[in-house]
Amino acid sequence: MPQYLITYLGGDKPSSPEEGKKHMAEYMDWLKSLGSAAVSPANPLKGTSTVNPDGSVTAGGKTMMSGYTIIEAESMEAALSIAKKCPFLKMGGSLEVSELIKMSGNN
Repeated sequence: MPQYLITYLGGDKPSSPEEGKKHMAEYMDWLKSLGSAAVSPANPLKGTSTVNPDGSVTAGGKTMMSGYTIIEAESMEAALSIAKKCPFLKMGGSLEVSELIKMSGNN
């Protein structure tokens, strides 16, 4: 079955610890609802650095990517339907959904 990468972009910070806990509970419920379709469910990113073409390194990234989830779905339409239910959208964030392509030689 095809796998899809859901990339988390942007999003507002919770206004209080309580709001943060509520959001996290909704997010965890959403992930649990995916069952075995969630191949790699929660992968937050932190401390990004960018390696530039000249080999220099700068702190930070060029995107607002804050994490990702890998799911299995029968089609892009099914993956998009799953992503549309993600509570991250309630925080003003957006999601990019991309099909992962298996390269020859990878099992």
